[in-house]
Amino acid sequence: MADLQAQIEELWARRTELEPNDKEARRLVKEAIDLLDSGQARVAEVVAGRIVVHEWLKLAILLLFRVTKIKTTELGPFEYADKIPLKTGYKDAGVRVVPGASARYGAFLERGVVLMPSYVNIGAHVGHNTMVDTWATVGSCAQIGANVHLSGGVGVGGVLEPPQAAPVVVEDDCFVGSRCIVAEGAHVGRGSVLGAGLILTGTVPVIDANTGAEVGRGHVPPNSVVVSATRARRFGSHEYGMPCALIIKHLREGERHDKTKLNDLLRDHGATL
Repeated sequence: MADLQAQIEELWARRTELEPNDKEARRLVKEAIDLLDSGQARVAEVVAGRIVVHEWLKLAILLLFRVTKIKTTELGPFEYADKIPLKTGYKDAGVRVVPGASARYGAFLERGVVLMPSYVNIGAHVGHNTMVDTWATVGSCAQIGANVHLSGGVGVGGVLEPPQAAPVVVEDDCFVGSRCIVAEGAHVGRGSVLGAGLILTGTVPVIDANTGAEVGRGHVPPNSVVVSATRARRFGSHEYGMPCALIIKHLREGERHDKTKLNDLLRDHGATL
């Protein structure tokens, strides 16, 4: 894999020279994207609590657009014109895909994943037994853990450029409530619950309700129950409520999400799952 990495980085250095008829460049890029598609490699991973980005795989995705021509695909009454084909082989992979759902080649879906009518973009990695619910989107290079529920309408943003930027990471055993937006490199720690409608980006303050202290920007600590809130900020002579993410409960390590209790807790704070 190290040799392939070096070859992709060399192609990137002379990317302005590349054309779709460069067969050797296409072969190398496809070899890299095949690693993503099969789960043998991933754009990013969490190591000792820190997101490590494998930048060369992002470069391969960007190169794929340069060395590939637009192709028309017809599926029943639908027509698509794109440079990247749709993912296939779901039955053998043990993935359930409901009509209306689609994933791009170069995304990896582990066994047990369920896609309701939804969309998973290239470079994304979705862990086993995760549910991507109706009209949810998993953006390019987003890393979604195992046993996660992305509820209806959740928008997980893509982070493809700049190549060194960390993508969105949602770790194992998380519940992301309906219509949440998780974008711009946000990181949701293992076992956490996001209440419906929360906006979490890499710059949104995350505040502990018990102490009032800011615990970080865009990073939800493991086993947190988080809702949307505002905090006062003055601009000139006026004060405004600026968005923040409020931790209202810390779950015990390994504590499962009791949906009834969580809904009661969130409703007390004006939110729901």
